[in-house]
Amino acid sequence: MDAYVEKDAVEVSDDGRRPPEDPPVTPREAPDHEAPEDPVDAGTEGSGGSAGTTGPGTGIMALSMPYQVVVAVALAVAGVFACVHLAMVFLHVAPSNTLTKRHGEAVGDWIYPEFEQNWKLFAPNPLQMNISLEVRAELATADGGHRTTGWIDLTAQDIEAIRHNPMPSHAQQNQLRRAVDFYLNTHTDDGRPNGSRSTFSEQYMRRLAMQRLYALEGSDGRALGPDTRRIQIRTVTRPVPAARWSDEKARTNPGYRQFPWWTITETDRSVGDRASRTEAGR
Repeated sequence: MDAYVEKDAVEVSDDGRRPPEDPPVTPREAPDHEAPEDPVDAGTEGSGGSAGTTGPGTGIMALSMPYQVVVAVALAVAGVFACVHLAMVFLHVAPSNTLTKRHGEAVGDWIYPEFEQNWKLFAPNPLQMNISLEVRAELATADGGHRTTGWIDLTAQDIEAIRHNPMPSHAQQNQLRRAVDFYLNTHTDDGRPNGSRSTFSEQYMRRLAMQRLYALEGSDGRALGPDTRRIQIRTVTRPVPAARWSDEKARTNPGYRQFPWWTITETDRSVGDRASRTEAGR
């Protein structure tokens, strides 16, 4: 490296003249990219060991042996669950085959209701109608007679609970729709049973309606459920109107499909009462 040069005395030639001065020498700064004169091995400083040695393990290997076993078992269980779930979803959406025919009930129990697959959103012709479920009840009066309520829109209740709710429940979103689909798939167009689950689907509809009626009050302030003797359910199909900028023409009148009058049993009444109490206590 260059350094400052200091002269203690001025040299003079024999003839008395001063020699020309040398230009001043300035120090040269080391470029930023040059390494320091005495580099220190980063691998030895601060690690407590010589260069080339490895520190303690990372990730799972940094844990003690019992915790490693627990994490490994948890990862294995999660992997098995993921594989089983993917297999069940595949069998659910796959065309009918030997496995689905033999194990279709097990696949359905796994998928419904939380993992239901509905591909209608991607169909060439998506649904363009809103279907709501309404119920009316025949109530016993104090004088031994009976009276019939107006139509109560159960779907509107769920929509009101979902609106402005960032985390609506699965039941509020799909329970009524799934109940109607279940009933229609187990009955013919004229209401006759066409399968072994027809009776169960009717019971489910009755008890679902009773659950709602126990949560509603009549004009006298009493719950409708205890006085209900019969109920009738209907579906209302309302076409979605076309956009204002569209020239599409579609009917706007709603369509109705009424189910028969069903007599309410004591079991229906007790199940509806218990379900409504549970829902109210949440």
